[in-house]
Amino acid sequence: MSKTKNFIFKGKQSFSSSKLEQISREFKQANNLDAQIESNEIYLILTNAKEINEEGIKDVLSATEQDETFTFYVGPRLGTISPWSSKTEDIISNVGLKNILRVEKLFGFKINCNINEGNIDLSMFFDRMTQSIYTEEKDFQNLFIADPPRLLNHIDVIKKGKKELEIANKNFGFAMSDEEIDYLYDFYSKEERNPTDAELMMFAQANSEHCRHKIFNAKWNVDGAQKNNTLFDLIKETSKASPEGIISAYKDNAAIIEGTKVERLHLNDTNNYEFVEDDLNSTIKVETHNHPTAISPYPGASTGSGGEIRDEGATGRGAKPKIGLSGYNVSNLRIPNLPRSWEKQEHKPSRIA
Repeated sequence: MSKTKNFIFKGKQSFSSSKLEQISREFKQANNLDAQIESNEIYLILTNAKEINEEGIKDVLSATEQDETFTFYVGPRLGTISPWSSKTEDIISNVGLKNILRVEKLFGFKINCNINEGNIDLSMFFDRMTQSIYTEEKDFQNLFIADPPRLLNHIDVIKKGKKELEIANKNFGFAMSDEEIDYLYDFYSKEERNPTDAELMMFAQANSEHCRHKIFNAKWNVDGAQKNNTLFDLIKETSKASPEGIISAYKDNAAIIEGTKVERLHLNDTNNYEFVEDDLNSTIKVETHNHPTAISPYPGASTGSGGEIRDEGATGRGAKPKIGLSGYNVSNLRIPNLPRSWEKQEHKPSRIA
């Protein structure tokens, strides 16, 4: 097995000045410490060669030599690969830089106060779902070492009954309802086999509120009166009442609305470009990412945006995403030093960011 070697480089300031000020305010509020906070991007490079094209790597990453000491570092959790890493490794390969096995980005933070004394809250610096805090450089040197895959486990419902499903539901955090547990127990009892933890995880995700919209599709009882329409039915009423200009709605990955006639460049049968009049229709859709964004704000928002682009591009025989509009429904903003009379005390689960 060939030996590997790590290189560490320093990049630009990690966040905007306003973002660092926000972090500083939250740090002061949580710890009653007034601290000046600085941050730089840190790049960890894994290679299987003694020497690499350091100048080429620095040029791609806009990096310099790492010659500073930081109070702590924030990076991906051990054994995980960030989306930034995947894309950057593709770029490095495509520009011809050789012998680079992995690249990862961390954030180095400097705080001009002693954070080793007492119980210091550092939660404002990282996303606990996807990131970890490393106190020294040697702590994240093992970032590229992956744990061996865990073995597949079977949940013994045949011998131990439905109780085993209930225990697995709690231990793995599947968040399945009593009805879903009853359904699974009935299914696997008829199949005369035990489910695996992987099967239950897939069921829990595919049947989650985020994917299945069970609440949006549920019947409602308001003040003792049963309502015939679900929330989704009420949303669809608008297009039923005003169908003009709608080519497709609630049938594909995105809706299609009538556009206009335009001239577009087409390659004709003689292999020459010419202008041809064509219909230019538009796609439109909404991506719901409330829960993912609530527990992991930035990755939740980025995957939501990516999902929207994916679905619009996969409508009909294919579409070309051009413009994205972001609309946000928010609750109390709780702007620092600007409390509003209607903003009461927060009561939220600990998993919410």
